[in-house]
Amino acid sequence: MAKLYLPKYKTNYFCLKALVAANFNGTKLEAKVCEDLVKLPRLEKDGQVFDDSNTIARLLGGDALWGTNLQENAQVHQWIEFADCEINPSVCTWTFPFLGVKNYNKQDMADASEYVKKCLKILDDHLLHHMYLVGERITQADVACAAALLLAYQVVLDVKSRSAFINTTRWFRTIINQPQFKQELTAAGCGDNNNEIALCEKTPKFDKDTFEEMQKKYFLTGSDNKSAGDSNNSSNNKPKSAAQLKKEAKKREKMEKFNAKNKKMQEQSKAQENKKAKSNEKTEKTVIKYEKSTPPGEKKDISGEMPSSYSPQYVEAAWYQWWEEMGLFKPEYGRKSANEDNPKGTFTICLPPPNVTGSLHLGHALTNTIEDVLTRWHRMRGETVLWNPGTDHAGIATQVVVEKKIWKEKKLTRHDLGREAFVEEVWKWKQVKGNRIFEQLRKLGSSLDWSREFFTMNDRLSNAVKYCFVTLHDRGTIFRSNRLVNWSCTLKSAISDIEVNKQELTGRTMLSVPGYEDKIEFGVIISFAYPVIDGNAGEELIVATTRIETMLGDTAVAVHPEDDRYKHLHGKYVQHPFCDRKLPIVCDEMVERDFGTGAVKITPSHDPNDYECGKRHNLQFINIFSDNGDVINTGTEFDGMKRFQARTAVLKALQDKGLYKETKDNPMVVPICSRSKDIVEPLIKVQWFMNCKEAAEKSVEAVKNGDLKLIPDMHCKTWYHWLENIRDWCISRQLWWGHRIPAYFVTVDDPSVPKGEELDGEYWISGMTEEEAKGKAAKKFNVCKSKITLRQDEDVLDTWFSSGLLPFSIFDWPNETNDLSTFFPNTLLETGHDILFFWVARMTMFSILMTGKLPFKEVYLHAMVRDAHGRKMSKSLGNVIDPLDVVNGITLEELHQTLLMGNLDAREIERAKAGQKQDYPNGIPECGSDALRFALCAYTCQGRDINLDVLRILGYRHFCNKLWNAFKFALKGLGENFQPTQSAKPSGKESLVDRWILSKLSKAIDSSSRGLETYEFPLYTTGVYNFWLYELCDVYLECLKPIFSGNDKSAITTSRNVLYTCLDTALRLTHPLMPFISEELWQRLPRRPNETAPSVSVTEWPENQYNWKDEEIENDMDLAMNITKVTRSLRAEYNLTKTKAELYIHCVDEIADVIRRHADIIQTLSYSSLVKVLTSSEKPPPGCAVAIVNDKCDINLLLKGLIDIEKEISKLQAKHADQAKKLSSLKEKRNKPEYKSKVPEAVQKADLEKVGDCSSLDVCIVQTYS
Repeated sequence: MAKLYLPKYKTNYFCLKALVAANFNGTKLEAKVCEDLVKLPRLEKDGQVFDDSNTIARLLGGDALWGTNLQENAQVHQWIEFADCEINPSVCTWTFPFLGVKNYNKQDMADASEYVKKCLKILDDHLLHHMYLVGERITQADVACAAALLLAYQVVLDVKSRSAFINTTRWFRTIINQPQFKQELTAAGCGDNNNEIALCEKTPKFDKDTFEEMQKKYFLTGSDNKSAGDSNNSSNNKPKSAAQLKKEAKKREKMEKFNAKNKKMQEQSKAQENKKAKSNEKTEKTVIKYEKSTPPGEKKDISGEMPSSYSPQYVEAAWYQWWEEMGLFKPEYGRKSANEDNPKGTFTICLPPPNVTGSLHLGHALTNTIEDVLTRWHRMRGETVLWNPGTDHAGIATQVVVEKKIWKEKKLTRHDLGREAFVEEVWKWKQVKGNRIFEQLRKLGSSLDWSREFFTMNDRLSNAVKYCFVTLHDRGTIFRSNRLVNWSCTLKSAISDIEVNKQELTGRTMLSVPGYEDKIEFGVIISFAYPVIDGNAGEELIVATTRIETMLGDTAVAVHPEDDRYKHLHGKYVQHPFCDRKLPIVCDEMVERDFGTGAVKITPSHDPNDYECGKRHNLQFINIFSDNGDVINTGTEFDGMKRFQARTAVLKALQDKGLYKETKDNPMVVPICSRSKDIVEPLIKVQWFMNCKEAAEKSVEAVKNGDLKLIPDMHCKTWYHWLENIRDWCISRQLWWGHRIPAYFVTVDDPSVPKGEELDGEYWISGMTEEEAKGKAAKKFNVCKSKITLRQDEDVLDTWFSSGLLPFSIFDWPNETNDLSTFFPNTLLETGHDILFFWVARMTMFSILMTGKLPFKEVYLHAMVRDAHGRKMSKSLGNVIDPLDVVNGITLEELHQTLLMGNLDAREIERAKAGQKQDYPNGIPECGSDALRFALCAYTCQGRDINLDVLRILGYRHFCNKLWNAFKFALKGLGENFQPTQSAKPSGKESLVDRWILSKLSKAIDSSSRGLETYEFPLYTTGVYNFWLYELCDVYLECLKPIFSGNDKSAITTSRNVLYTCLDTALRLTHPLMPFISEELWQRLPRRPNETAPSVSVTEWPENQYNWKDEEIENDMDLAMNITKVTRSLRAEYNLTKTKAELYIHCVDEIADVIRRHADIIQTLSYSSLVKVLTSSEKPPPGCAVAIVNDKCDINLLLKGLIDIEKEISKLQAKHADQAKKLSSLKEKRNKPEYKSKVPEAVQKADLEKVGDCSSLDVCIVQTYS
């Protein structure tokens, strides 16, 4: 086993990243604390010694942490280097004085603080679009950077400081709370395995108490602490000398001065915060709103100057009503009718109907955003587009909600009201809640054709449901049968197999059950004995069960026919202890001889396996539970008890009779109703069933042969598993709200026709109307209609029955309408993967059965939205967020108030409030619809759930503000009377930077189109984001400033046209993603002579005609940008914020011309007063700071006269000494005799690269100060 030697310190960056890497790989090692070795950590493995922390991490962490390919591996190394050389040193400088292991130096700490924040900003920008630093999973890059930041986050970065880096903080919390990381922090006393790792709440004061507290908590322990506390506290208790006392007095005096100064600084800081708070109050009062009186449906008035900054309330006002009034969302727009042929094709998608009783949450917002993005994109491509809206009546969910509401308000049950009055109450609820949902959809910008809105209980869809039922009943596909079904005692209704959640238990577990105050015991198996009748004296047959109460319904005991232990009992009976029932001992091969005692109790009415056994052996079927779960039909003292009360009573009675044997823990699966959370009870009930086998086979074949495509294809396996093992679907529900089953029990008033029984399917007739059913019955029984009496079934159909017909029922099927022929089959179904079988499979089966066609061509299954902690959205957790609360913003108190509007009980409300307070202590800031849409798409990765931190959406609001300000500047650059050219085609007079931005625009178009075509939404969002922020704003607009302020009219005209093309095209690219801000800005642009579109939403999507890619120009520009980046870093290092300096670029001859061509660009972007290119034979002037760009180029920034030379030389000499030390250590390591033979080749190569890097950096340092 490998040995890892560690220092005694509790937290150590170099050790932590190695230990965590080992935990991720599951590497077993022996860790020892060692004080004798100079360099730690130190690994001894397979006879070799390693003392480089990254090498140790690589050896212990395995390959998985280092990327999946060469490029990712390089990125991991780059981030680790960033952690080693940039983050960790500055974090140590900032935090170590608080820990008492480094002298306090105010300037050094301030510098370090600023540098750490720069590092955090770099991480924050990167993590805006990435969950992790490299790739799609945690790598050593994450481990190293998080380990480097640990002390900063736990010691000095308080809540306020962290709020500026929400992306980094979200990522940091995720990494350090991984079990592999948490394990080490907990062991070091810096965390708790049962809770999230705590972060700094308030930046500490700098005083003696802080020393002692911090050392104890983070760094040293007990007697190890040599740098804090009183030196006289040693065991020998020697008296202090006069010199020591004098020294301590000076220290105390110094500390008192420091504390006084610190107090003054805190008072100043508090005063500044109060001033800022007042300033914020003023800002809040001046939120920019659209206040012009525009009647609903009329075009927004955008005359006058643009507001000073972006405001969602201003931007998102008035546009949606105008879009609707213009009919832009209808498939008829721009053509004679929706049904005319369109050579560009048709795009049809149906909105997955939300439950009418509810409000949309962020999961719905994701669905609607994705669908709207795709809809708007296809519309801009010129296709005939229909996105059909509607809501679902949601039988069980709605009935439960309304029943709770009535009980809460009136203390009445639905039975107190009666069926008709109760259904009327539900319709009232629908009218109230349905409007809320549509308001949310409009606010989110969903471009639905509201003229085709549906509700699954309206007449048109109800007619389709009846027709489907009657047709399938006549075919024999739907039939009536008395079978074992899943029964919810709370709902008093049957539920389907897929409405049963299977909760796995590892052993004894107490679960809450609706209707019971105390929790109920599960996860145990109880053994008891049945006395054998006419057996040997005292002979018993021991059986075991996880549901002891069901023994009241036992009608047999089964043994394996080949089990020698029980052959003498074949044909005999055992006596039921609580009644006179004799239970036969039957032989059945289903019994596992080696499990338990080899004897199994048989309860045919309450267990699926026992049900089949009972049929095989013609056993008695005794139903011992009523519809609400009370014990019945046993003739015992237990009749009338609730089923789980009977569980306890039966066990005690068995103990009293001496028949109880033992109770043991037993891993098991407990079936729980997904709707009511009740324990599902298997009961024999007469129900309606649908045979799905034939349709399921065809549905499987459709996916296998590619006619139906599931995206991502990882879901195909689930599709096959479910459909290949499908059982008859129980489609009837014992509810009042829903589609009442159009089937009638027939009574014939004729002596020649025997009286029917309800169990007999022959006496059940279905029909579109009662009159039609009466006619079919008269014909079947060969009597006149007057002798027929009908009674309609009280039950309703499963909600998924009507939802399964939507792809064609919304087009007035079974009528042959124009819309049906135009829009069916649909193009796409987009929904969450959690309802793949609930809905997607059933739509496919119904469509095959009823139309002979597939309902759609593709199914895109998006990920599930979870909260920032990875938890499912749950009202009781308080993490179900209304998207409008993100759009408009909401206070914490208002969030609490939303909980009172639901049906949570008091305990659930308090729990939810606590969750809200933890996640949103200051409420949710106003983000706007565009920012919410962008965030949802940016984090939508195929096959991966979304852990969405609502506060991260705020980052995209900031992006909107950046876009707004950039557009304002661009408009000024275009000028008041600017008129764009006829087309976007370049004139041929474009400059290098013009051609570069057009090339980048072409790539943004390509990545956006490719992302939408393949449903890779982050590819689309990244393309849009990068073009606006990093290419247009950061580079092109900056380069235009000297051009627009110059006198070259030709260059100004050319650049204006290029700028217009960029703005117009980028707004079109952005529109599907952010419809409001793109419309607002596009409407402010002048039009090309041939542009007639009234809205950006119906402009042409930019595609093939924008092919201006130029790799050579981009490569040359990359070099210029690298030079600029290095120059800016060097300027920041010397704090040259506003001072321009001369820049000398020293390079090899082969790239000198390229740099000269880009000199003006470099000068502008690097804020230099002069840019001069020096060839290999030329030297820069003295007094320059040097930095390396690459192996062919370095820069020299003339600092003479701009900085304090002596001070900077002192700093550089210290850096030089540090680099020399590192270089010496590396060379010493490599010169050891056993180095070549024992050190792995990869490590040797890495060491060689480090030597080169250290040498190059040292050369720059020496050149600078010499």
